[in-house]
Amino acid sequence: MSGPAVPTRTARTEHRPLHLEHTELTGGLWRRWQDVNRTVSLPLARRWLEKSGNLANLRIAAGEADGRYRGPVYMDSDVYKVLESAAWELQHRGDPGLTDFVDRTAGLLERAQQEDGYLNSHYQVASPGGRYTKLVDSHELYCAGHLFQAAVAAHRSTSDTRLLTVARRLADHLAEVFLDTAGPGLDGHPEVETALVELYRVTDEERCLALASALVERRGRGLVGPHKHGARHRQDHLPVREAPALTGHAVRALYLEAGIVDVAVETGDASLLAASAHRWQDMVAFRTSLTGGLGSRQVGEVFGERYELPPDLSYNETCASAASIQWSWRLLLATGQARYADLIERTLYNAFAAARSADGRTYYKGNPLQRRPDHAEAVGDPRCRDEWFFSACCPPAVTRLVGSLEHYAATTSEHAGVPTLHLHQYTSITLACPFADGRLGLRVETDYPWQGRVEITVTEAPAGPWALALRIPPWSTRTRMDTPEEKGLAVTADEQGYAVLHRSWRPGDTVVLHLDLTPRLTLPHPRIDAVRGCAAVERGPLVYCFEQTDQQDGVPVDELALFRDAEFEEVTHSDLDGVGPTVALRTRAAAVTGGHEAGLPYRTADGPHAVDTDAPVTATAVPYFQWDNRGDGAMRVWMPLLGG
Repeated sequence: MSGPAVPTRTARTEHRPLHLEHTELTGGLWRRWQDVNRTVSLPLARRWLEKSGNLANLRIAAGEADGRYRGPVYMDSDVYKVLESAAWELQHRGDPGLTDFVDRTAGLLERAQQEDGYLNSHYQVASPGGRYTKLVDSHELYCAGHLFQAAVAAHRSTSDTRLLTVARRLADHLAEVFLDTAGPGLDGHPEVETALVELYRVTDEERCLALASALVERRGRGLVGPHKHGARHRQDHLPVREAPALTGHAVRALYLEAGIVDVAVETGDASLLAASAHRWQDMVAFRTSLTGGLGSRQVGEVFGERYELPPDLSYNETCASAASIQWSWRLLLATGQARYADLIERTLYNAFAAARSADGRTYYKGNPLQRRPDHAEAVGDPRCRDEWFFSACCPPAVTRLVGSLEHYAATTSEHAGVPTLHLHQYTSITLACPFADGRLGLRVETDYPWQGRVEITVTEAPAGPWALALRIPPWSTRTRMDTPEEKGLAVTADEQGYAVLHRSWRPGDTVVLHLDLTPRLTLPHPRIDAVRGCAAVERGPLVYCFEQTDQQDGVPVDELALFRDAEFEEVTHSDLDGVGPTVALRTRAAAVTGGHEAGLPYRTADGPHAVDTDAPVTATAVPYFQWDNRGDGAMRVWMPLLGG
C-alpha cells in the first residue's frame, strides 16, 4: 500500500515514504477521525454529489440525461476528491458501497470523456466550443489534476485501472495542447502540476513530468491573463525561482508549491527546491496563524502582509490547511528536516481538525480564532459550519486527507549510511513494510495528544543494525526515553530534529518516549498588532480556546484576562458532551469591567481601572479543534494578558 506522494527511485529525496504491507490505526484521534470519515462523512458526501448536481452534470456530458449544467465551473473536482477519499478508505477495509461508487463513477467518466481525451462537464454542457478560452477562471486543468490524484489513489489502493485509463487519456490530451505547442496559457488555479508528477510516478509517462515542469516554469510570466485581483492573486507576477514569498490566493499558492517540490525532486533541480523552501520559511515566520491556518484575508481568500494575522477576520481556509500539509510533507521527503513535520502536526491537530464537526457532518471553509458574543450566523458565511457549500472544495479536502493519514506517520532513509525508520507523528498504529533487505514491523501505543507517553515495540526486525529516529517536538522541553538496557544501543540527537537510536534490534524490543505536555502560555510577536498584549494557551501540539459555554455564569468570555503567572489545572473528560475525550484546562483569571468614559469605548491612562484583580474568576479552555460542537457562542484563542 502506497500513499499520496511516492517519489520515484531516482528522485533526489532524503526520505522515502513507506511501502506498507500492512497498517492499521488501532486507536486515538486518528482512528476516531477515520471511523467518522467512513461511517458519516463519505456517505454524506456521496449524497451531496447527487443533490448538488455534480454527477448529473457528468451524466448530461455523457449524453445520458437532459438538463442544464448546475453549480460553479469546478463541480467535477468535488467528484474526483470524493473518489480519492473512497479509494484511500478502501485501503483500510473492503466496503461494497464504496467499491460500487468508484466502479459506477469510473464508468460514467469513461462515457463522458470525449474522443480526444478532453473531460470537463462545464465546458461540454454549458459552454461547448469554449475550451481553454477562460483559463484565468475556468479551473479546467485544476479539475484534471484532481482526477489524476483520484486515479492514482484508486490504482494504489485497489489496482484499479479504469480511472487510470481515463486519467492517462486526459493527460495525453493536455500534453498535446500545452506541451507540444506553447498552449493557450495557464490555468488560473494551480493544482495539476503536483497531480501530473504523481501520475508520472505511477505510469512512467515522461510527458506527464515534462508538462508539469513546463507549467511550473511558465508560472509568473503573465500567461494566466488579466484578473480583477491582479497577477499576484494568481501567482503569475514573478517566476517561481524569483518569488520571495507566497502571495495571493492561499490555496492556489500552496498547491503550486507542492507541484514545485515534486518537479524539483524528480528533475534534481536544487535551485527550484531551494526557492520553495525559502518561501515556506517566510510563510512560517510571518504569515501563519498559531493554529497553522493560512490566508489572513477572507476577501480574495489571500495571504496578507507580514504579521497580518487577525484572530477574528482571518480566513484560514480548510483547503489551505490540507494543501499546507501536502506541501510540508513533500519538503520533509526532500530534505528530511523535522521542522516540516512540526508544522504538519500543528496544522493537523488545530486548523485542519477544527474544520469538521466532531460528528463528521458539517464543515468550516474558514477557521477564525475568535467569535464574538454578538456573532450572527449569516447564510453562506464561510466561518459557519455547514454540510456542503455552493463552492464545496473543503469537505472532500478533509475526507481525502483523513482517509490517507497513516501514510504521514513515518518514512525511511539512509541516515549517515545506516538504514533508518523515522517516526514523525505519534498515534496508535501497527505497520509492516520492507526495510533494510528484510521486513520491519512496529507497534506504537499511545494516548497522544492527551498524554505524552509513546511506546514503540519492534514486532519484526531485519538482520543487522539499523536506527529508529523519533521526532522531538520543539515544545517538549523535558523529553526523556526509556530504552533497552542492553549494550550496543547508541542514542544521538541529529541536526534535523530527531533522537536517533542505533542498534541491532530484535522482536520485542521496546522504547518508551515521554514528551512534556505541560500547559504553556504563548505570546505573539509584537508586530502582530491584532493580538498585541495577548497570550494563548497551548498544551503539547494542541492550541486551546475559551468558549462561552465553559465559563462561569455571568462572566462573558470577552471580559476575561489571563495572568502572566497563570497555573493550569488539567481536567480530563472521557466524553465531552459527545465531542469525544479531551483535556480541559482551568486557570485563575480576571474579569474586565467598565473602563468607558464619555460614552466611548475608551478611557485615559489614569482613568478608572477596567480590571478587578482582587476578584479572580475561573477560566476554562478546551482544545481549539473541539470548539463549536456544543452550541453557538463566543470563543477566543488570544486572551488579554495581565502582569507585565
